[in-house]
Amino acid sequence: MRLEPGTTAPAFTLTSASGKRVSLSSFKGQRVLLYAYPAAMTPGCTKQACDFRDNLQAFAASGLTVIGFSPDSPEKLAEFASSDDLPFVLLSDPDRTVLTKYGAWGEKKLYGKVVTGVIRSTFLISTTGKIEHAFYNVKATGHVAKLMRDFDIH
Repeated sequence: MRLEPGTTAPAFTLTSASGKRVSLSSFKGQRVLLYAYPAAMTPGCTKQACDFRDNLQAFAASGLTVIGFSPDSPEKLAEFASSDDLPFVLLSDPDRTVLTKYGAWGEKKLYGKVVTGVIRSTFLISTTGKIEHAFYNVKATGHVAKLMRDFDIH
């Protein structure tokens, strides 16, 4: 199931890299750029996270709050955040419930083979909790630059 613009973003409460419980509802009134990635500290996921980090001020100036989530444990996310100086919220979804609700868990092609795993995705959620945009099967490299072009962020 893939999310479509105009639908309500699925609610969630997950544990952050700092061990705190974080709910989507706590960001009500903010536009949220929620991105799903397969695994902390892998080359592609590190590149993508660092691209968000390096452009975080531009996203914030455009009124966007960046949040990443993956099946990694909070401890691994804390190590990831620390090793790459990631200043935004990283959330742990170890049972893949939220990934599934967002359509970011399922079959995908990896090196020509069909596997089940995280489908690298990004969701723009409005101030009222509606999906504005849902991007599936995005590339780790170049995706942040594409978002910045698409949303006219400088």
